[in-house]
Amino acid sequence: MSLINLGWNDFFQDYYNSYGDDNLTVGRISAEYRNHYEVITEIGEIKGEISGKLRYTIETKSDFPVVGDWVVINRLDNNFAIINDVLPRKSMFKRKAPGNKIEEQILASNIDYIFIVTSLNQNYNLRRIERYVTISWESGAIPVVILSKSDLCDDKENKIIEVENIAPGVDIHAISAMTGKGVENLSKYVKEGNTICLLGSSGVGKSTLVNRLIGEDTMDTGDIRLDDGRGKHTTTHRQMMNIPEGGLIIDTPGIREIALWDGDNGIEEAFKDLEILSNKCKFTDCKHESEPGCAITQAINNGSLAKERLDSYKKLQRELRYIERKQNRKLQLEEKKKNKSLNKYIKAHKRK
Repeated sequence: MSLINLGWNDFFQDYYNSYGDDNLTVGRISAEYRNHYEVITEIGEIKGEISGKLRYTIETKSDFPVVGDWVVINRLDNNFAIINDVLPRKSMFKRKAPGNKIEEQILASNIDYIFIVTSLNQNYNLRRIERYVTISWESGAIPVVILSKSDLCDDKENKIIEVENIAPGVDIHAISAMTGKGVENLSKYVKEGNTICLLGSSGVGKSTLVNRLIGEDTMDTGDIRLDDGRGKHTTTHRQMMNIPEGGLIIDTPGIREIALWDGDNGIEEAFKDLEILSNKCKFTDCKHESEPGCAITQAINNGSLAKERLDSYKKLQRELRYIERKQNRKLQLEEKKKNKSLNKYIKAHKRK
């Protein structure tokens, strides 16, 4: 396995050159577990654990290696390596961590394309697709919408048009991974050095698509449930695999919660139709509500823009502003706590 096929390029080489240690080499994280990682190297896949020094210097969970990361390793033998450092990431698929904590979670890194997989049955949801497209653009990768299970849909052409209206500039493919129909159109993304990450809810056919692209039943798949038309959840952890035709693919567990962490660029790109319209509004600070000369309101009134799209746009903006306020508040509290500890330390030494 060559490093080029694993996605190695000048971006990573420039950073790696600064180490200057013949005992070190590089590998790419293919899976992460509680106590260890799987690392793909030129000699194959080996087990890796992070060094004590790296663990000591890590400040947040986002600094730990994730699937897709290039890491600097000291290979002790053909089966085990110590992970000394994580090379800078050229792209990151991230979200706010689930739950109440204000914390960033990176799900995968150094990806070129994000396949947003949604099935053409009960899982089909335009608002969810908008959210996935927004986060995908923010990651630095290129989103591609995959409408799976097309063999179960009688009006897929209308569905494609609907998605085109809410995902401007994004490639859209209707496929059936089960029968293979339409999968051949994905070959242009499957190239040496490219990394594809799958994103979608549980049971939309991600694992079946992985098996189809790889050419063997690498991932477990489940039958479709009769009550809601969804496939059974099968993927339990993120995993990166080689595609025989070239490149790599990252399968991910179904995502129940995908909140924005940051997303100004993602929102601007995902809703560029609204951004273009807003530039035509009479007032530069138009809120697109009842102001005179609002181009977006006019578009809604004449039927060229769905009101639901504007509502989704505003919702994502509110969510992003909320997260930003929470992040700033968290930083303020941490700084206050740090200063309090420092002042306490200074007073204690003055008394001596």
